[in-house]
Amino acid sequence: MKVLLIAYDNDSHISFFPAGLAYVASAVRDAGHEVEIYQQDIYHYSEEHLTKYLHQNAFDAVGVGGCGGYYQYRKIKAIAEAINKVPDKPFFWMGGHLPSPEPGYFLKKFKADIIMIGESDETVKDVLHVLETSRDWSSVKGIAYIDNQGEVKINERRPLIHDIDSIPFPAYDLFNMEHYVLYPQPNSARSDRGAEILSGRGCPFRCNFCYRMDSGFRPRSSEKIIEEIELLKRNYGVTYISFIDELLMSSVKRTVDFCNMMLEKKVNVKWSCNGRLNYAAKDKEMLRLMKRAGCVFINYGIESMDDEALKRMNKNLTTEVIIKGVENTIDVGISPGLNIIFGNLGENRKSIENDVEFLLKYDDHAQLRTIRPVTPYPGTDLYRYAVEHGKIKDIEDFYESKHMNSDLLTCNFTTLTDDEYYEALYWANNILLENFLQNTRQANTVCLDKLYKKKDASFRGFRYV
Repeated sequence: MKVLLIAYDNDSHISFFPAGLAYVASAVRDAGHEVEIYQQDIYHYSEEHLTKYLHQNAFDAVGVGGCGGYYQYRKIKAIAEAINKVPDKPFFWMGGHLPSPEPGYFLKKFKADIIMIGESDETVKDVLHVLETSRDWSSVKGIAYIDNQGEVKINERRPLIHDIDSIPFPAYDLFNMEHYVLYPQPNSARSDRGAEILSGRGCPFRCNFCYRMDSGFRPRSSEKIIEEIELLKRNYGVTYISFIDELLMSSVKRTVDFCNMMLEKKVNVKWSCNGRLNYAAKDKEMLRLMKRAGCVFINYGIESMDDEALKRMNKNLTTEVIIKGVENTIDVGISPGLNIIFGNLGENRKSIENDVEFLLKYDDHAQLRTIRPVTPYPGTDLYRYAVEHGKIKDIEDFYESKHMNSDLLTCNFTTLTDDEYYEALYWANNILLENFLQNTRQANTVCLDKLYKKKDASFRGFRYV
């Protein structure tokens, strides 16, 4: 069969590599099918172009996946409309975080033939096999569909792949990697060539604002991760690896073992990852080892500098641990990513004041720091709370009426009025943006002094990136 997978346009000059789609592409090809990637993300094709392309090129199936943001919802909605306009419409499936929590809504609203729920590496193979043969979807695990009587059917969930080292690498060769390697990574040089890979799947924690398609955490072995890094170095000249899964730092032991193997194998790349501050606070030697192994940036989900709010969101952190972990990270020479969201259950004006104080104190200017509202995405505990308390009616109300932009309120969980909430965000981000601009001015003044007062011949021009 001939399959088209769509990498949707995320409105970026340089696009982030769609690793999930690349895993699906690899699975489709391994099952013996022909697969092509429609790279709307790079070439910014219109939806009209997609309709025409599908009409002029015969595909048996077309698939698209996405996460649950306001932009992604509207973009994939437009893509679905474009697919449904094709006179000889191919079989159409959706997957990912966007449709998985409530697949029935997307089957009806987006007119998809199948929704793949959760991990799709094996599901997609079964779907294509049934599509070729019986079209009897009742036995396919991990999907939702509408039966002949017009009823939504949600089949039994597919068991997780526990030996994730057995999963084939993403189908890098089907993508324009010369574009993706240019994506600007944290603390990278302009000459670095980057790639994004997964060190594992899942997360052992359950924050109330985070949607987990599957429970638990399944790490890849250090050997398999390094094998993939070496492939990327060899085939695409990659010098920087961004680990994009939720938690490379799933334990001190795993992190130490991985770093030791990176040093032993002389992998020699810069890298960044997502980390946990409880481990960073507990083990400074682990951080030093990470630095020696090439780590230049650790992204931390801090979320709030309010201990009561951290408890309510099930963050399993305290402000004391956060500060200790961030200070340890900075002390060893690794840049910390400091991510704050405001507006979880019971937060107040003092909460955001603490957030701003923290961000100003520990900002190393590696990234622009702002604070966004918390969003109760479908599938999360916070979404269920919002529905139970009448703040959101249902998923249609969420996507069509409430979640208009990630920097605006979806619904208010704080002790503040909406006006007070927006005033607090305005105050906070005005201070943070002024801090960023002040640092930029200081950096440019240093450049001016070096160039004209010291006649610095190494100067490479004033650049905004």
